Amino acid sequence: MTWVRRWATDLAVAAAVLAVAEIAISTGREPHAVARDWLAYTLGAAMAGPLLARRRFPLATLYVVAAVLLVYYALGYPGFPPSLVLVAPLYGVLLAGGLWWALPVPVAFLSIGFAVSVRDGLRPLEAVAVFLPQVAVVAVAMLLGALVRSRRAYAAEVRRRLRLAEDERRHETERRVTEERLRIARELHDTVAHAIATITVQSGAALHLLDREPHRVRETLTAIRQTGKAALGEMRSTLDLLRSDGAPPGDAAGPGLDRVPDLLEAVRAAGLDVTFDSEPAVAAPAGQVDRAAYRILQESLTNVLRHAGPSARARARLAWGPDRLIAEVTDDGAGVDGRASTGGHGLTGMRERVERLGGQFEAGPGAGGGFRVRASLPLHPAGPAADHGAPA
Repeated sequence: MTWVRRWATDLAVAAAVLAVAEIAISTGREPHAVARDWLAYTLGAAMAGPLLARRRFPLATLYVVAAVLLVYYALGYPGFPPSLVLVAPLYGVLLAGGLWWALPVPVAFLSIGFAVSVRDGLRPLEAVAVFLPQVAVVAVAMLLGALVRSRRAYAAEVRRRLRLAEDERRHETERRVTEERLRIARELHDTVAHAIATITVQSGAALHLLDREPHRVRETLTAIRQTGKAALGEMRSTLDLLRSDGAPPGDAAGPGLDRVPDLLEAVRAAGLDVTFDSEPAVAAPAGQVDRAAYRILQESLTNVLRHAGPSARARARLAWGPDRLIAEVTDDGAGVDGRASTGGHGLTGMRERVERLGGQFEAGPGAGGGFRVRASLPLHPAGPAADHGAPA
């Protein structure tokens, strides 16, 4: 409701009360009453005027109207039912929530009027019959004000809850978008970092062999080509997920442990001396665990290529427990500070993968030198990660 409509409504209410009050004053008949004059009609107008401010000052409006009405009765003019002018301000006060501040006004007027009527010779039962309609009118006005207030409060609470629900949905959507962005960033990082690191080492080896052993350059270039093709295939799969709103096509969402032989062949072709040990699998891991274990081996061996030095040796291991899969990569090279720093994303991405699946991740200097990465993954994670079909 605009301010124009509010003012129009208040003006109409005040005009209605003014008309009712003036009619009641002009038609009032009481023995021994003072004759009506201009002051009586002026007081009638004064009972209606304050209603223009009833929205902003509801309690003050009620008390001003009551005071003017009390002056009218005190001057001895012909009486009329007080409910005629008290209904509107009482409704406004109850609408504002001032029940206990408003209640004394009608109680006082109706009680005094009842007592005066009995004093003037009206029998109590007759007085009850006379004042009962006034009590009913006042009660209805007050109940109506309380009901409207309650409904408005309920509507405001519903709007507040709807806003909260909308905010929660928006935050949940933002959270999911952030998680998806991080997941895709991890996938791209693992794919591109491994491919670039492997190609860099392999191309360096090709340059080294170009003059000394040119017959081996073809083998190195072939390995570079295979690494590049595999990286392009993985990037294409990741970009396909973006085009399909992140809905992965089942287990084709990313490489798993079945690709470990190809990974070992690639890093060995790049010049890394790596051994691989794997215990017999006791159970097939969930798809996201399978992919996470592969990515951890891939990223760890890539870090060995990048940081451990040309003469480093690495050892990769898969160990199976009753309900857990352990992936571990150790090396005896240098470059611990480079890998343990917080400037890169490799270790951070691995830790995020593992913790998202409910596992434990450790990375740091090895007991005998070099670097060690160890991830313990549940074979079948529970919770939201288990229901998420995207690569872990």
